[in-house]
Amino acid sequence: MINLQRPARKEGSQLLLVDSSVLPEVFLRVVEAKRMLAVGQVRSLSEAAKAAGISRSALYKYKDCVFVHNEALDDKVITLSARLEDRPGVLSGLLNSLSEHQGNILTVNQSIPVDGVAAVSVSARMPLPLEAEQLRASLLALPGVAQVDILTTR
Repeated sequence: MINLQRPARKEGSQLLLVDSSVLPEVFLRVVEAKRMLAVGQVRSLSEAAKAAGISRSALYKYKDCVFVHNEALDDKVITLSARLEDRPGVLSGLLNSLSEHQGNILTVNQSIPVDGVAAVSVSARMPLPLEAEQLRASLLALPGVAQVDILTTR
């Protein structure tokens, strides 16, 4: 397994956010090579370098220093708890509604239904600004949704 985690920064170094249009092409190819590794399109750094059209030495030199800015990190992660009726499509409706609010589902945990109701916990990345109470009301209005509590927002 190849570790693509960001290493500790060197003392005195700075992080810069630079538009990719002004960077040398090698940096864009390094990013592409790392993407191919991450999704399993290639199995080794050598394969990734070859597929991206760069030398192995360039990939080794820059792989720990070049990253894509994840704009989704600017979003808010929420965790909500819901009680759903044990009927087909209720959980799907809740997840679809979060998606319609531009949410990206991160985790879903559902318990086995007891007395016709299942407890569900969902974490999702939501765009800012987030109107939590408006989102909660929208989810409560869905058929089969008995209760919704937004537990955390970060």
